Amino acid sequence: MAQVNVRIGGRVYRMACADGEEEHLAGLAARLDGKIGELRGSFGEIGDTRITVMAALTIADQLGEAERHIAALEGENDRLRAEQAGADARIDALAEAAAGAIGEAAARIDRVAHALDAGTARG
Repeated sequence: MAQVNVRIGGRVYRMACADGEEEHLAGLAARLDGKIGELRGSFGEIGDTRITVMAALTIADQLGEAERHIAALEGENDRLRAEQAGADARIDALAEAAAGAIGEAAARIDRVAHALDAGTARG
């Protein structure tokens, strides 16, 4: 298990994480620290705990918004896949109908050709 020192809200915390996840954890901590700094700029010094909770809630709200957006996109993707499946079925039906029509036309042409050959042979 790896150990990482991160700075959040002006304090250093030693955190454990899975090997190879050190950069990711440091990035998350930097994001939280940035949000805390942003809120301090807006609200001033309102206490470490309160500002940290506000930052966490702000990030949680952003996460919830992103999850709702992802869910909406997944729903749209499912709808488009269903439409595509319907379009594929229609294309298959049209291709089958076209193949049948071509087969019928070929049979008619063959009958006409045989009739012409029979007429030519008699005359």
